[in-house]
Amino acid sequence: MFGRIGRFAVDRPWLTIIAWLIAAVAAVALAPQLRSTNDQADFLPSHYESVRVTEVQQRAFPMTEQPSAIAVFQRADGDRLSPDDLAEVARIAEALQAEGYDKVKSVLTSPEAVSPNGKVALASVFATTKNHYDQKLFESVKQLRADAGPLLAKTGLTMGVTGPTASGLDNLESSGDTDAMIMLATLVLIVVLLLVIFRSPLIALLPVLLILLVFVVATGLIATAAELGGLQADNSVSAILIVVLFGVGTDYILFLLFRYREQLRAGQEPKKAMIDAVTRVGETIASAAGAVIVAFLALVLSTMGMLRAMGPSLAIAVAVTLLASLTLVPAVFSLLGAKAFWPSKAWKKQPKSVVAGRLGTLVSRRPRLLAGLSGGLLAVMSVAAFGFSAEFDSESSLPQDLESVQASKDLRNGFSAGQTDPSLVVVASEDGSRLDPAGLEAFREKLSGIEGVGDVSPAMLGTAGDAAQFSVVLEFRPAEEAAIDLVSGDLRETAHRAAPEGTEALVGGTSAVLADIRTAVNHDYSLVFPIAGVAIMVILGLLLRSAVAPWYLIAAVGLGFGATLGSAVLLFQQVKGENGLMFALPVFVYLFVVAIGTDYNILVVARLREEIARGRTQQEAVRLAVTHSAPTIGAAAVILAGTFGVLMLAANSMLQQLGFAVSFGILITAFVMALVLVPAVTSLFGERAWWPARDRGRPAEDDDAEPAPAPEPATT
Repeated sequence: MFGRIGRFAVDRPWLTIIAWLIAAVAAVALAPQLRSTNDQADFLPSHYESVRVTEVQQRAFPMTEQPSAIAVFQRADGDRLSPDDLAEVARIAEALQAEGYDKVKSVLTSPEAVSPNGKVALASVFATTKNHYDQKLFESVKQLRADAGPLLAKTGLTMGVTGPTASGLDNLESSGDTDAMIMLATLVLIVVLLLVIFRSPLIALLPVLLILLVFVVATGLIATAAELGGLQADNSVSAILIVVLFGVGTDYILFLLFRYREQLRAGQEPKKAMIDAVTRVGETIASAAGAVIVAFLALVLSTMGMLRAMGPSLAIAVAVTLLASLTLVPAVFSLLGAKAFWPSKAWKKQPKSVVAGRLGTLVSRRPRLLAGLSGGLLAVMSVAAFGFSAEFDSESSLPQDLESVQASKDLRNGFSAGQTDPSLVVVASEDGSRLDPAGLEAFREKLSGIEGVGDVSPAMLGTAGDAAQFSVVLEFRPAEEAAIDLVSGDLRETAHRAAPEGTEALVGGTSAVLADIRTAVNHDYSLVFPIAGVAIMVILGLLLRSAVAPWYLIAAVGLGFGATLGSAVLLFQQVKGENGLMFALPVFVYLFVVAIGTDYNILVVARLREEIARGRTQQEAVRLAVTHSAPTIGAAAVILAGTFGVLMLAANSMLQQLGFAVSFGILITAFVMALVLVPAVTSLFGERAWWPARDRGRPAEDDDAEPAPAPEPATT
């Protein structure tokens, strides 16, 4: 089948290229805009308590507003605010409201907005939209900050803006440079590394251009699927999509080009060499893509809408990349022929492959020793993963010089830390009757007595009188672990237990949303990962025609996952002393280290099976498989790891964690697991690794491809 696909692309290159160009134009012209949201509550299932609170609010309190941002005023010298200072605060708030910012309804302050110690005053910014992360609202808050500067001159006051919208704006702006840095670093790494490997400017630039074309088509298909399926995409999907496409796209193109060059060195003419390259690695690329697609689709089983939206999006991207690797890439290079390697002439002669040859020889001769050393290393590193602590406090990971972060600290000089974003407790009548004010006051007193609760507002009755809402200010920042534990523990338990007879009490707000996300993520880890592992095992079994090899291959992948997570725990929690790692880190390790890293396992084992099918002994097949696969795997891994490694230069500690974990994980997956552990274990199993296949694998049918000659053992 893959031979026929390759032959069609090579024999009809212009038809293939034009078809892809038409698809790209159609994707740009016809595909809808991809929707996105920053509100994590949008991604929780409706049965979670924090989501139910939102439903009650929308029904019973349609006019209730929470400030989108809060301006924090204090004296520059840190003294108490005088009456004149408070008059200046009121003047500045009135002046800012008079500006008429887009999506801003009002900027209000009051005597109640002064802290008990008299050192901090607040002005609340109310929006005309309930979406705190609206782009126009971002721009308005940014302009409000700029306009406040002249108003503060000569007043002796300082002002900083914090709250959901201000924090979202700062997060967006601080990550904008990082996204550009990632894209630039990705392009530079791919171009430079391909230039070093092939010594050809065309081969260095063409993969980048082809992947950009694939990106356009994939984005259009994802947007169309999202529109038809009513999905939403988290605002981080586009950045992840770029890395996935460049990562797997470069991998698959390298898989193909290395085999293409190998066939040319065997004396084949260019078109025949490309057809044979697609024939021989097409199944490997398809199996690798299939494993990644299945791993991504397993995210559909997640209870988190963020992951459910991410899974199909990334699966579509990989499927488009697979199709391009088997059609568009062969078509383009068939037109160029051997000129693609200009001006280098290295493709005409067999390389000595000293390092790869020595590694292949060592693994084939000392499989027991290397299997023990590599497996033991991964196992020891995996032990540290049991110390993983999830961190949900995104503010603590941001650069501390951001205005929203500093203003939040200033606010805590006079108010409880949760003042910017109080938790919400709603009480709703079960039969629709009006609530008793005395019962609500007794309920409020119970909430006020909880340790860690700073203040509880009087009950606010809903429009029909059958629901009431309490604003609960915690002594902790909404996203820190103490607030999440308090909401999921004492606050919810007390609210449920003390609810007036005939009513139901629910707790919501940012802390409650994060508590529910924590529950959902823990559930997903126990469901999604095992199902994805079984699906990948099935694909490996079909590729290798074996019921034995998939078991130790998936075990090796598990060790790689554990070692990656353990290394991040050791560095950030033990060495740097951070409270925890970003709560979604295991998901990203799963996406990039497990799913994409499986490609390298498939490449080396498929090559090993191919050599055995040619009649090689198990030991010789291991040597040749490692020797041939090491340059491809090494180049692909360095590109992908280098791309993520750039994140370690970011000021955001969560991005640093992501960059280190994924880049380090890809490197150990490639150089320890795929090139040492897996071939060594396969060598130990011998022919039993291919059971029940009697022919120990067979070469691809339907083609007249001739096997490439085996290289001589590498020497210095």
